[in-house]
Formats: sequence, structure tokens, C-alpha cells
Amino acid sequence: MSNLKQLTTLDLSSNKLTGHIPESLGQCYGLMTLQMDQNFLTGNIPITFGNMLLLSMLNLSHNSLSGTTPSTLNKLQSVDNLDLSYNDLQGEIPRNGVFENATAVSLEGNRGLCGGAMDLHMPLCTVVSRRSETEYYLVRALIPLFGFMTLVVLTYFIITEKKTSRRKSLFLLSFGKKFPKVSYEDLNQATGNFSQAKLLGRGSYGSVYRGKLTQAKIQVAIKVFDLDMKFADKSFVTECDVLRSIRHRNLLPILTACSTIDNNGDAFKALIYEYMPNRNLDTWLHGKFAGDSSKCLSLAQRASIAVGIADALAYLHHDCEIQIVHCDLKPTNILLDDDMNAYLGDFGIASLVGQSSSDTSFGLKGTIGYIAPEYAQSGQASIHGDVYSFEIVLLEMLIGKRPKDPMFENELNLVNFAGRNYPDRILQIIDARLQRECEGYIQANITMKNALYECLLLLMQVTLSCTRLIPRERMNIREVTNKLHSISTSYNRATTCLQ
Repeated sequence: MSNLKQLTTLDLSSNKLTGHIPESLGQCYGLMTLQMDQNFLTGNIPITFGNMLLLSMLNLSHNSLSGTTPSTLNKLQSVDNLDLSYNDLQGEIPRNGVFENATAVSLEGNRGLCGGAMDLHMPLCTVVSRRSETEYYLVRALIPLFGFMTLVVLTYFIITEKKTSRRKSLFLLSFGKKFPKVSYEDLNQATGNFSQAKLLGRGSYGSVYRGKLTQAKIQVAIKVFDLDMKFADKSFVTECDVLRSIRHRNLLPILTACSTIDNNGDAFKALIYEYMPNRNLDTWLHGKFAGDSSKCLSLAQRASIAVGIADALAYLHHDCEIQIVHCDLKPTNILLDDDMNAYLGDFGIASLVGQSSSDTSFGLKGTIGYIAPEYAQSGQASIHGDVYSFEIVLLEMLIGKRPKDPMFENELNLVNFAGRNYPDRILQIIDARLQRECEGYIQANITMKNALYECLLLLMQVTLSCTRLIPRERMNIREVTNKLHSISTSYNRATTCLQ
């Protein structure tokens, strides 16, 4: 942003921005309005902000900024609205420049500020003697030292205790302070002793249970790892490594992790996720919801699910600090909330690109039918493989058949079956429930039928361009995302206007 020399207005307020404000932002010399309030920003206010001499409004309120108020802000002669309220600023307030005008400055909510112009009505700064100041800094230096020594001693005793006794213990992986702590007893109670009645499904490395945490009073999905299985422990670590570094609206939200000892003294590892009331996509396509006419997924819903998962993949492939390959994209790993919003889950065999050990730990990754053809030859995970798997899922949503359906034998598979029937016989091969939706449109309005047909054609066109045998000939996931957004928006607009 520092290169935007002619930018006059920058409004980043009311988001979830974190971290420090970059000093280089002060190079936007043309800025007249800068609003970064209502975020989670930390660190000091950059002194370089004093270089933006055209500023008339600077709003940094409702963050967690600390340190002192930069005296360089005195240079901002044009500012008539300086709002630094509700931060953690400390020290004496400058007395010159804009700070002389109490009507232009807001500083409330900073309990560490003092002094300044009389009209600001801030508490007086306490005069500290040189000796007291020396003692103050000495205490500040000694406290961390004693704290570190205490931590070392405590760590020693904890390690010793773990070696001599296998008592039940709980520790959270370093997900951060906001993640709640849960014990084995909490999870055991939440699931009725991990009863079959609470079982949601089984995966490659364990089972998923539904439960209600007593303290938090929320429904959760608890993924319990079967540590007797080969690679299960590695899968737990991999999923933790991935989940602590990603945030996206279409990735299954994790609540916490539990690594402890169960009632038999055996190792226990689990991940706790938000519970998705509409289960997974497989349930809607082939499971208990498939035969319920009231639970039929419309074409608009299927397109929306595809858009959500494409957005999640685009984030993993291109917007993470470390590029992530999911490696196991399939309907059972696509979860749906109350509003049928899609969430991508299960990162147990994901690959962090550039970390070679993660690429070979599990052998051949993924699920037969969804794995890209090149995986069988090289065993190497890639973003091109994720694109292939995603388009297999999209074909499955459109045609209503699993890639391992009995009808696909010899040389026939889901991809070439779709290719052979595209575009002339597309209405004959789509999911029977979509066919009924199309028939209903024919009776109601031929134009709506045409809108549905055009949407199907475009979706099928995207899928076939992403399932080519040569990986680099497949469409980039960002291109896929843009096309899906356009298709979904156009279809929704057309059907809304025609209904």
C-alpha cells in the first residue's frame, strides 16, 4: 500500500485485522482520510504517520495499540479529527499541534495516558524521582528474569513427573489463548462414553462423535484418533500444524485440541470442531437425506456449495503463508451448516508444500476415485491434484453417481462418461432429482428451463476442463472460482427474475 502515492482515502475499519501497522504506510503522502478503527491491531502507532501532512481524519480507535502517542503527529496541521480512543496507549500526551484542540482529539479509554492540554481533562502525570525511576527499571528487568527461572524449574518438574507417573494430564497444542481447554472427562461425558448412538462416522484415522460440552453448552463434533493405526499420530500432528495457520469462512472452524491420557492410561488425541447440523455432502447425495424429497439439493444449492469449496481451495493454494494441498477432497469432507453453507474439513493428510517430510509420510494420499491420475505414478501431492479431486466432486454433485459406482467398469469412468454425453445428452445423465427440478421448470416456464440448462452446461464445461490427464493443462483454481461465482450469480439472478 505504501506505493499508492495518490491514494486519498483508506477505510479498513470494522474488520478483523491483526498485527502491527506497517511503518511504510506513512509513505502514502496523499492520504486525507485514514480509518483503521474496530480491528485487533497491536504495537505502536508508527511515527511515520507524521509525514502524511494532508491528513484531515485519522481514526485508530477500538484496537489494542500500545506505547506512547507519537509526538510526530504534531505536524499534522490539517487534522480536525484524531481518534485514538479505546487502545492501550501510555505516557504523557503531546501538548502541541492538533493536541491543543480538544474538540479534534479523542483519547478516552486509554487508562495509561496522562497530561496534555487542560481541555483534554486527562489526569496529571506523576513525577518520578531519578532513584524511583532506576528502581522501576530494575524491577522491570528482574521480573522477567525470575519469571524465566521459575518457568525453567516448573518445566523440569513437569517433565520429571511425566516420566515417573502416567497420571491423567491435558495440554493444549499452541493454537493460542482463545482456544478453551477440555479434558478427557469432558469429552467422555459429552459423548456418553463415546457411545455408538453419538457416532457420526468413521474416517481413515479414527471416528467422529457428536457431543455437547457441559461448560460451553454448545454442540461439537469430536474427532477421536485411533492411535493404534499406522500414521494416526502423524495425522493428528499434521492436522494441528495446518489448522493453527489458516483462517477462512469456508474452512471447518476448530474449537480446540486435546492430547491427554484416557481412563485406561492410554494416549488419547482428539480435535474438537463446530458441529455442522446438516452433516456432510455425501449424506445429501447418497446417504439418509438422498431419498427424502424435502431434503433434495437444488441446482442453486449445489452451485453455492461448489463456490464455497472452490473459495476455500483458492485460499489454501494461493493465499496462505505456506501453500497447502488438502489431498483428500471428497463429499464426506465437505460439511454443511444450518444455512447449507459449505465448509472444507479433515486436513489429516494435507501437505505443506515445501516441507518434504509431509509429502511422503503417508504414502499414496487420498481416496480412490478422487485421486488425480498422476498420484499413482509419482505419489507427489500438488495443487493440480486438488483441482482434479474438486472437479470429481462437482461431477458427482451434477450426475449423482459416486466415481466408484458399479456402472463404471473397464474403461468407463465418471469423467469420460460426462465427456461422452456433453453437451447433447446432459439432461439425460444428470442426477434424477435435478431432472425433476428441470421438468418442473418446463411445466412452469420454458425460460427457467433454459436458465437451468445453461447453468448445467457451464458447470459441466468447467469440470471437464479441470479433469484433464496432464496436470498443468487443468484450469487454475482461481479461474475455477471466478467462473463458478459468475455461473452461480447469473443463475440465481435469472431464476429470481423469472419466478
